[in-house]
Amino acid sequence: MKIQLRLPAQEDIPALVALYNAVDRRYLSDHLPNPYTEASARWWLDLIRREEGRGGLYRVILADGKLAGTLSAERKPDVFHRDAELGYLLDPAFQSRGVMTAAVGQFCPLAFARLDLLRLSALVYAPNTASRRVLEKNGFALEGLQKQAVTKGDAVWDLCLYGRLRP
Repeated sequence: MKIQLRLPAQEDIPALVALYNAVDRRYLSDHLPNPYTEASARWWLDLIRREEGRGGLYRVILADGKLAGTLSAERKPDVFHRDAELGYLLDPAFQSRGVMTAAVGQFCPLAFARLDLLRLSALVYAPNTASRRVLEKNGFALEGLQKQAVTKGDAVWDLCLYGRLRP
């Protein structure tokens, strides 16, 4: 399977709406609009126009030419500005096929270079073993565990902090 990353574009709006409404939200922030609408996608594309290369880096993931997911690295504020939080999600149809592992592998060097970062951080709900494996396969180390840090619906979970330093 050929994995490519590119900037999101206006023509991606229908695919983004479908993706964000199909994704398993169990391990995602409630910040993501639900339902995800065309207005949500337009807002995100506008954010990218303002922040790309300065406050963050944003890409869609193409698997054999089909939009399969998204990736972002958002720079932290203040004295933490050489660290960015990595975020990603994947269409359930592409899970367990190595797509996200390959995409994160392509994305990290780009984020380090374009944002002049010293490190990338990722926060993962402890039971999200698939996401944890993606990070570990890409050189991220488990740096800490915040006990009972996430409340999602009726569930309370620990939060894993992963980090990867600039090579």
